Amino acid sequence: MSGRLNLYDRVAEGAADLVVREYSTSFGLATRLLPAASRVEIRNIYALVRLADEVVDGATEESGGDLETADRLLTRLEAETTEAIATGYSTNVLVHAFAGTARRAGFGTELTTPFFTSMRMDLQRAVHDAESFVAYVHGSAEVVGLMCLRVFLLDEPAARRSARYDELAPGACALGAAFQKINFLRDLADDHERLGRSYFVDVDPDHLSEEQKAVILADIREDLRVARAAMAELPPGARRAVQVASALFTELTARLAVTPAADIARTRVRVPGPVKVRVAAQALRPRRAPRAVVAG
Repeated sequence: MSGRLNLYDRVAEGAADLVVREYSTSFGLATRLLPAASRVEIRNIYALVRLADEVVDGATEESGGDLETADRLLTRLEAETTEAIATGYSTNVLVHAFAGTARRAGFGTELTTPFFTSMRMDLQRAVHDAESFVAYVHGSAEVVGLMCLRVFLLDEPAARRSARYDELAPGACALGAAFQKINFLRDLADDHERLGRSYFVDVDPDHLSEEQKAVILADIREDLRVARAAMAELPPGARRAVQVASALFTELTARLAVTPAADIARTRVRVPGPVKVRVAAQALRPRRAPRAVVAG
């Protein structure tokens, strides 16, 4: 039985790896820099996040806007996830892979419940106010950053993990929030036209102004600043990958900054593949220490 279970674990993790490679070139590029063990765990997390997105977005579209069906599917997925974390097994291969990571990294419903709550918000409201926006970003992005942090700290001595988690959690949340807000801005037109959603408070996606864009970008840059301050304290294996991911999203932020607001409201801004490779290489380049000046 144990041999079969080990094979199933590998198959489940292989499925998660396929999801990452198919859904996100940027994320896939960054995760390749992680140590092998961490790479598997982070991809297991991301695969479940993508699955939940598909339940909410794909099921809603394919059922012609049947929110009741999508809600039922999401509720089932959350229940399967909670049970799998408790038991260590699921017949859903992506849930099985995620649950294995959660059990090894030491997190549970304190992070998965707010995540699924945010996913459910996509079925319940099309426009956000300030309170719901903060709650949505926390559940959809900040807790994912905290899940990843739990994985990264598996390289730390067990006695230090709790204190290190408390120390680095604000930076992990800030990075997750920055990535989510960048995605909101980049996908402004698609979210509104295809899914009927508007995330930014008091922003009409059809009439995004330059002033509104500037406020959003300033908020994103502040999140990135807080995140960078914590990156240097991550274990070395995780630090490289997180720095590359941050650099790629910083490049996307820069491109959004120079794109007219009216264009963002109509098109999806992208970072071309060759530019991603260049940005990643620059992020990995060792920084030279400043040379000492010797008085004559």
